[in-house]
Amino acid sequence: MTKVMVFGTFDYLHEGHKDFFRQAKEYGDELVVVVARDETVEKLKKRKPDHDEETRLFRVVEQELVDKAILGNPGDKYQVIEDEKPDVLCFGYDQKSYNVNIEVELAKRNLPCKIVQLKPFQPEKFKSSKFGRF
Repeated sequence: MTKVMVFGTFDYLHEGHKDFFRQAKEYGDELVVVVARDETVEKLKKRKPDHDEETRLFRVVEQELVDKAILGNPGDKYQVIEDEKPDVLCFGYDQKSYNVNIEVELAKRNLPCKIVQLKPFQPEKFKSSKFGRF
């Protein structure tokens, strides 16, 4: 069984996220979604998410294509990868900064994962920054 892992904030779950899950699921049998912790979102985006981590996690768990959803590790973003041992890591088209040097870190931890950059789904309409905070 091939395990696929994706990462995100998922503050406003929308069709772009659903397509993100669909594309990722094409690479394996089990889809594990890592939902960013509130403190991690604050560090990366310089603002708090509109919905707390438990609410965001609950909304992701409800998605049909998601087999498992977990909260990320605020101290070590690679710990969830070590714990879950996915075969494939999928990143969204706008998550390039997250996977900088990831091959080096995975090699250090002896985690042989295939890395895939997924395609955008109507980004002019379904980009998370277009939702909320009006």
